[in-house]
Amino acid sequence: MFEKIIADARKSPKIVAVAAAQDMPVLEAVFAALEQGIAIPLLVGDEAKIRTLASEIGIDLTNITVINELEPAKAALRASRLVRDGQADFLMKGLLQTAELLRAVLDKENGLRSGSLLSHVGIFEANSYDRLLLLTDAAMVMYPDLKQKVELIQNAVTVARSMGVERPKVAGIAAVEVVNLNMPPTLDAAILTQMNRRGQIRDCLVDGPLQLDTAISAEAARHKGIKGSEVAGHADILLAPNIETGNAIYKTINQMTSCQIAALIIGASAPIVLTSRADSARTKLLSIACASRLALYLKS
Repeated sequence: MFEKIIADARKSPKIVAVAAAQDMPVLEAVFAALEQGIAIPLLVGDEAKIRTLASEIGIDLTNITVINELEPAKAALRASRLVRDGQADFLMKGLLQTAELLRAVLDKENGLRSGSLLSHVGIFEANSYDRLLLLTDAAMVMYPDLKQKVELIQNAVTVARSMGVERPKVAGIAAVEVVNLNMPPTLDAAILTQMNRRGQIRDCLVDGPLQLDTAISAEAARHKGIKGSEVAGHADILLAPNIETGNAIYKTINQMTSCQIAALIIGASAPIVLTSRADSARTKLLSIACASRLALYLKS
């Protein structure tokens, strides 16, 4: 499944502006993307350090643009401006704090404001699952209200559609599968389901509340007697009720399974690759591929 995304990205490689690119794992990932024809790097940061690191890992910078900007915060602004001005197609975090990158993204003069909610979408490929599974939000929106959950769904649906899932199935995750007035996530999930049925949330199918196992396992859904749901057992997108739940699901999948993982920030005027330093080189590469595919979709 990720291989198809990589193949699609190769058909029209995009330019990635890397903010504070003086980071060895990030350089390895962006140049792996270059070698595979997925994306073309444009490096912004401490040029001397970038060139030293590139030399240490055998990367040839002869035909690569390197823009010298010593301060990480200024490098973030410069990289963001390059995307805003159309000189790059998406943004990637290098050796700087997430808060510094997001300040640049939200900067009125140089940033990538779009008026939409910025949200995190995790993308997983598991051998036991016959499709990609998306999760939101594990890193950005802490305690989304109902309006924000609508936006989280819309953002995740955009990512899913960029990957060829025309009408993704969205599961509103909760601890139980009945509406419980003492459990706000069950109320939100039920309201979102009704909004979807009335056409207020488009281009997807929403159902909830659903427990995690019922959302992704058809066997669990049958065992629990869940009937009349096109989402139960077949979810493409998991909507977490809050950041603790989303983060726990993301980290559990990352640490305890052999899933391949990618992650994006969506909601700006261009995709943002914002991976953790603990993420593998493969995760960074897959995230670049997904961002490249999403950038193409958003411009189509």
